[in-house]
Amino acid sequence: MSKREVSENRLTLPQVKKVLDSIGEENLDQFQRRTLDYVNKFSKAEPEKAEQLLQKLVKEYELDEAEAVQIVNCMPETVDELRVFLAGGKKIIEAQKLKEIVELLSETRLLK
Repeated sequence: MSKREVSENRLTLPQVKKVLDSIGEENLDQFQRRTLDYVNKFSKAEPEKAEQLLQKLVKEYELDEAEAVQIVNCMPETVDELRVFLAGGKKIIEAQKLKEIVELLSETRLLK
């Protein structure tokens, strides 16, 4: 048997939306159409801004990629909401950094 390398990438909802839009709705199967409907309803940022935000959260604020993806997907509006996503981590993040992250999220959030 030949071995096949499999890789996994975590995507934010806006990134999923971008991928599905690039395929074209007429070419999507039923599951993909449901997924597109979901991401259209729940995406809270533009795909390009979401990617930049994700990179910034990982590099500048030293968050795990999984945490950063969930934060971008949900876009918490307060420090208390943000702490929910970081509660499982073993590192403690200063209150000032948490405030900065919330401000950054506010600047990126789509107005609906």
